[in-house]
Amino acid sequence: MTPVRLVLSALILITSAGCGGTRPGEPSALAPYDIGPAPRDAVRDGGTLRLAAGEFRAQWNYWHLGGPNLDAVTVLRTTLPWLFRADATGAVHPNPDYLARVRVTRTRPRQVVVYDLNPKARWSDGTPIGYRDFRALWRATRGRNPEYAIATSTGYDRVRSVERGAGDRQVVVTFARPFGEWPELFSPLYPAKTIGTPDRWDHAWLNRLPVTAGPFRPERIDRTAQTISVVRDPAWWGTRAKLDRIVFRYLARDAMPGALLGGEIDGFDAGPDAAAYARLEGTAGVSVRQAAGPDFTQLTFNGAGPILSDPDVRRAIAMAIDRPAVAQSALHGLPGRPEVMNDHVYVDTQRGYQDNTGGAGTYDPARAGRLLDRAGWARAGGVRRKDGRTLTLRFVHPESATTSRQSGELIQAMLRRVGVRLLLHPVPDGDFFDRYLLPGAFDLAPFTWHGTPYPISNLESVYARPRGGAVLQNLARVGSARLDRTLAQAVGELDPTRARRAANEADRMIWREMHSLPLYQRPQIVPVRSTLANWGAFGLSDPIWTDIGFHK
Repeated sequence: MTPVRLVLSALILITSAGCGGTRPGEPSALAPYDIGPAPRDAVRDGGTLRLAAGEFRAQWNYWHLGGPNLDAVTVLRTTLPWLFRADATGAVHPNPDYLARVRVTRTRPRQVVVYDLNPKARWSDGTPIGYRDFRALWRATRGRNPEYAIATSTGYDRVRSVERGAGDRQVVVTFARPFGEWPELFSPLYPAKTIGTPDRWDHAWLNRLPVTAGPFRPERIDRTAQTISVVRDPAWWGTRAKLDRIVFRYLARDAMPGALLGGEIDGFDAGPDAAAYARLEGTAGVSVRQAAGPDFTQLTFNGAGPILSDPDVRRAIAMAIDRPAVAQSALHGLPGRPEVMNDHVYVDTQRGYQDNTGGAGTYDPARAGRLLDRAGWARAGGVRRKDGRTLTLRFVHPESATTSRQSGELIQAMLRRVGVRLLLHPVPDGDFFDRYLLPGAFDLAPFTWHGTPYPISNLESVYARPRGGAVLQNLARVGSARLDRTLAQAVGELDPTRARRAANEADRMIWREMHSLPLYQRPQIVPVRSTLANWGAFGLSDPIWTDIGFHK
């Protein structure tokens, strides 16, 4: 699975130790996106698009703690309101299907944003989309009521009020504290009556999509067949979708290439699967679309565990891992220029990326050994022990994630050199997040954060200290008061230059804390049927589902 910030979606260079990523501003070897673009008049009307996905989700409330998942987001983008769209550069623009106009009307003494909604926009039950829906989502996600299991309160916790403007379709959002990446809020939007109480929050979207407002509507969720189908919604007020139907079929990762070749699906995200790339590149009837992905794979440490609660042990484990070798192994045979990642906030195709490691990401097994000695883990033969306990850690990964398993085997050998025993623990893909990451039933876990055009706004959800038993997306369960203050400064800064400066200062603290170990930026490899238009490797851009279809 590939977690996303905000979407925790489960997942899933360089030749010498200590090498850095690309220099800020250095061009990527891959294009920013590759979707097989075609004008609408070249795309035929009708047809069914069949896409493979890696994880069948039960919770379809995106903002719910159990909800944010990249595969789920793909479905939700066809059926729910997303108020802004990102272009190929990652710049965001209002989505006219839902917004007639949006503007910041004031920044002092308080930031105020006014949304004028498209007068045609309405929910599938006929209810107009309005300010009550914005208010209900804010009240659920602002973090004041612990009965709401939320994935993040970032941004919403800075809102002072959500009010009716000149009418029900004008929304006035007033911030108690400034929030720089405010366009990320309220997308996706949900109808108030389905999220207005903790019980509805938990259950209204469990195993179903009860109310929608997009170019497609749900047709069927088949848990037995592991498929979800959506069909063109005749009540849609925007540009008519080209496709009649989209079927999302959940398959094991290693079954996806064969399904494409066998005509069972029309496309899938191959992730860092060199075997799939080699098998499909150059195959007649298949286009392998590739872009500089917004994703980076990292290794999260469970800082609440009895061993890794010691920062020195976390730092030692990081220094005992040869990141360039892991990246070389994971990305061997894939297009693009493989690089280690040295920033938790930005990928190296984004403005703001820089090396903030301060040496913490350098492969140095000798220093790792000294740190473990200092932490009281004495070497006895081939392993280290302390108070009668062996230094043994669990490396938990989805069982179908071949790359994660191979990386685990490589890291296992590296840690053995410094006296650390690593046990590889594959788990069912569908259990990885809910039964292992979220409860903290792991020591080390590899997965990929899916980057977004909003690199700063979700930092608090991932890196701020857990409070009141709620980890949000801080699966490492570590942090500091100073880091919290710096994260808050970055999130609240309205000037982009100062925001980037604060975000990078926060990243330096994250490295010192050794919350997690970035490994590499993952290229986006998307094999598709060659006749498919306007779908593929999107990079930081958002799909326009009404334009996707098959060439005439």
